[in-house]
Amino acid sequence: MTQNTAQRPLRADAQRNIDALLDAAKATFGTSGVDAPAKEIADRAGVGVGTLYRHFPKRADLVKAVFQHEVDACADAAPALAAKHEPVVALEKWLHRYTEFLETKRGLASALHSGDPAFDALPGYFIGRLGPAVGSLVDAAVEAGEVRAVASPKDLLYAVSKLCLPMHDEEPEHGRRMIDLLVDGLQYRAGRPAG
Repeated sequence: MTQNTAQRPLRADAQRNIDALLDAAKATFGTSGVDAPAKEIADRAGVGVGTLYRHFPKRADLVKAVFQHEVDACADAAPALAAKHEPVVALEKWLHRYTEFLETKRGLASALHSGDPAFDALPGYFIGRLGPAVGSLVDAAVEAGEVRAVASPKDLLYAVSKLCLPMHDEEPEHGRRMIDLLVDGLQYRAGRPAG
């Protein structure tokens, strides 16, 4: 969100515009890159370019907002999954959700790794939000005896990001298969049959 949104509540129409812009920017960044024209993003969101610039005056503001929005959505999925599923199933579903986030991150990679100081705080934000999310799911699955303990949430996030990195022109299902193998391995090491 922009600084203005942190200072006062937004009107419902302004929040709808921001949500539409974030979704449009995420999709546009994934297909056209982070340097896509502002008009392309605004058109996709169904708003004017002025509305885009009112909420996100600089491109870096929009990139950061998309990244944080996606991190928050991924982190917020953990308690919802934990409430609906057995611990190991919640962990597996969340890891699949995390691989979807990784696809979004790849669309932002050129900006995030550009050396722009505007993005310096994002790795800490990433770990600060996603570490506790996956940690709570792993702890619940370990406590239930469904998986073996893993090194740390940060290590698991890093391992999954490396494991799910597609090689050459592999299809998106690659990440899904890798998560299934990882969870099967965690279950096997805990002495439980893989699901």
